[in-house]
Amino acid sequence: MDILEMQEEEECVLKLPLGEAAKTFNLETAVCSHGLFMMSPNRWDPLSQSLSRPLRVSLDDDDNADAYPSSVTVTIYHPQQDSNSLHVKVDNSGSGSVSSLLSSRQREALLGQVRRMLRLSESEERNVREFKRVISEMAEDCEYTKEFSGRVFRSPTLFEDMVKCILLCNCKYILTTRHWSRTLSMARALCELQWELQHCPCGISVAEAETENFIPTTPAEKESKTKRKASEVATKLTSRFAEMKECSEEDIDSNLDRAGNIKDNLKPKFLRNNIADDSPCLVSYLQFSEGREPSACARIGNFPSPRELAKLDESVLAKRCNLGYRAGRILKLAQGIVEGRIQLRELEEISNETSLTTYDKLAEKLSSINGFGPFTRANVLVCMGFYHVIPTDSETIRHLKQVHGRKSNTKTVQMDVEAIYGKYAPFQFLAYWSELWHFYEERFGKLSQMPHYDYKLITACNMRIKNVHQAKRSKISGQRAAKRG
Repeated sequence: MDILEMQEEEECVLKLPLGEAAKTFNLETAVCSHGLFMMSPNRWDPLSQSLSRPLRVSLDDDDNADAYPSSVTVTIYHPQQDSNSLHVKVDNSGSGSVSSLLSSRQREALLGQVRRMLRLSESEERNVREFKRVISEMAEDCEYTKEFSGRVFRSPTLFEDMVKCILLCNCKYILTTRHWSRTLSMARALCELQWELQHCPCGISVAEAETENFIPTTPAEKESKTKRKASEVATKLTSRFAEMKECSEEDIDSNLDRAGNIKDNLKPKFLRNNIADDSPCLVSYLQFSEGREPSACARIGNFPSPRELAKLDESVLAKRCNLGYRAGRILKLAQGIVEGRIQLRELEEISNETSLTTYDKLAEKLSSINGFGPFTRANVLVCMGFYHVIPTDSETIRHLKQVHGRKSNTKTVQMDVEAIYGKYAPFQFLAYWSELWHFYEERFGKLSQMPHYDYKLITACNMRIKNVHQAKRSKISGQRAAKRG
């Protein structure tokens, strides 16, 4: 493991070799490939093309973390001058050199979490190559499926993936404005809760009164009855970008040098040689750097660990993070892990062999955990590297109706997805997801370039506008018919 020392600022930058993945790896597409990248504590910066978030310096609860904080904030980026490695910059917010405080084991723990998020294991690389081979043989396949990286972003730990999949339950990933907004808010609230547990001696009660500042006030049981007109949401989305553009003109004038380039002192120091001065994300960075983005990184901790959650009271957790019934499921999961009844390490070791038998074994173990029904379970197994089962919900039904003209319902959706995506076995989910993600970007633009505060607008109700996909669907049908002819 290579370490780059920035002596001037006593920074620590770890190098993560990409190996065979270096030939095709793209950090932007590896991160911005699933809604999990939008959920706290992840923070993607479009300008610098970097991902920042806290990571734990040790994944073992019994390790002595007194010598260093339990979490450190890292920034992951892919420098132009080193295409064969990712750089992981460890934030040094305390005194002393980061590198002298972090042991080799802790550095490896950090890199291991980065590998997991970006799916940089040998088995995942084999999946990427095999998926590319499968779709290359599909003469009638759409170009965007072939361009899909084959990597679906996930969390640094299985526990975080499992909890976030619970947060998606009954919020139906990108279903309506309030549902997706609430999913984002619940994840953020859990990270704020972790910060409070770490920094507030008086516990979590100090922030209970402030919860409503970032969590929608609509009761969970009434969310299904609340529908926003698609045109209204589209107008709001358009106005957001209009405001951003108007604001940007003044920002650009005040932050450019005589040659019309971004002033060098406004760029992140470790990326000043890697960012084009005409980057389309200039506005986002200038707004963020001047602190105008709402609640930017304010009191956001790491995602809480099982041990941090297991000791909490269910009613307090539910109220503090607006989790509703999910609080009980999350609490039981955390307690089961702490008490040793749920062995996450064992589950991950089993998942190293991605076979149908292994899938069935893991599905059976997950089904025994409270709250892990078919949809949540299938999402967790996707995070674990199994791509032959597509998690289906109302969003899947909407997509099949709009794009493929199917009359799908809850009883037929599984048969329909198998009929459409079965030819991609064992990568049905990757084919489906690349198609779904493409249509979202057709509607909203590149999701990797959107401001963080607009993530809640990326909703299925906007996708339901009539005729949005009619021309695209006709084009797909025409292309396939021509190739068959």
